[in-house]
Amino acid sequence: MTVTFRALVGASMMLAFAGTASAQTTITVATVNNGDMIRMQRLMSDFYAKHPDIKVNWVTLEENVLRQRVTTDIASKGGQYDVLTIGNYEVPIWAKQNWLLALDNLGADYQQDDLLPQVAQSLTVDGKLYAVPFYAESSMLMYRTDLLEKAGLKMPENPDWDFITDAAAKMTDKSAGVYGICLRGKAGWGENMAFLTSMVNSMGGSWFDMQWKPQFDQPEWKATLDTYLKLMSNYGPPGASSNGFNENLALFQTGKCGMWIDATVAASFISDPKESKVADKVGFAPAPTRAGGKNHGNWLWSWNLAIPATSTKADAAKTFVAWATSPEYTKLVAEKEGVANVPPGTRTSLYKNPDYLKVAPFAEMTLKAIESANTAHPSEKQVPYTGGQFVAIPEFQAIGTAVGQQFSAAVAGKSKAEQALTAAQALTVREMTRAGYPK
Repeated sequence: MTVTFRALVGASMMLAFAGTASAQTTITVATVNNGDMIRMQRLMSDFYAKHPDIKVNWVTLEENVLRQRVTTDIASKGGQYDVLTIGNYEVPIWAKQNWLLALDNLGADYQQDDLLPQVAQSLTVDGKLYAVPFYAESSMLMYRTDLLEKAGLKMPENPDWDFITDAAAKMTDKSAGVYGICLRGKAGWGENMAFLTSMVNSMGGSWFDMQWKPQFDQPEWKATLDTYLKLMSNYGPPGASSNGFNENLALFQTGKCGMWIDATVAASFISDPKESKVADKVGFAPAPTRAGGKNHGNWLWSWNLAIPATSTKADAAKTFVAWATSPEYTKLVAEKEGVANVPPGTRTSLYKNPDYLKVAPFAEMTLKAIESANTAHPSEKQVPYTGGQFVAIPEFQAIGTAVGQQFSAAVAGKSKAEQALTAAQALTVREMTRAGYPK
């Protein structure tokens, strides 16, 4: 049998190509469909140029769906994902279950000591970092300066809920498609319950007393839900029971909202003239408190990248995680998208960068909100838990979503406030008893 030179060369090239292809590692990254994560996917050419041996398969999901899928996968040790986008609620709980890999050594250039202390601490268990923040946030009030002026009002240094209600009424012009306030109504422990848990904290209430008894039958929760439903039904947009962060962001950017109380990370999107019709008419203030109160209920949240212990491609996953949360990535976003659009709330150096401070009118308010968020003592009352806009126990994910469904139904007009609170009390008592609280 005669083998030609051309055939030998061709066979060698095929073998070489096969070797290259087999050397490439594909990792699967589960992430949320928020703007900063979508932007990261647009910038992947930088990662591939530096790491041609790694390919990233993206699974991009709506917030509630993401939480459900990654929780199911990691609890069942399914191993579908190599990198998870999870919150500072999950990180400590999952780390204690040995479900996550420690991420203490991400390279000399990573500058771990530059991470904001309050954010890094929420991701640390027994002295080890189990996830790294892609962006972090607190909550604040964002508002239309032109509509407030037209209403004859001036934003107080520390607004309260009475002022918010009055301003929402005066800023609403339904004939023009402008609503005084936009708030989360979509059911979910990290959707409407993130807002309402923060709100009840600002009203002086809590989820549980020191004996783990649910508090939905207390006056603080009644005041919270009554105010919330009044704002949503009288001055909010139609279909508010389906609106979460992304839906309200779109409403504000298109000029439909007078005020919006939500995550500080939204500030760059509503201040960007390329994305927001009202970019030059936006003001920022602390999240509201009750009249005479001091607790603004502002939360602390971070979307973080973590590696599940089930991953068989941990080295490649770690390389990606280091790139996506590094100082170099911050510089990349600044160069490609503008410094105002870099992921906020993660690094101390960002808030000392004069270029950023010059173009980010929201920077000071964001940092102040993050640093003042008191997750160790979220309520003015003594409580047996930590958290802020969530209760840091494993059972909260299911209970919070079930309660959120009751309150979302009330926004949709399917039940009254009293009915929703009674149902929330009953189901929370049942589930906490089933879980064995107090422990």
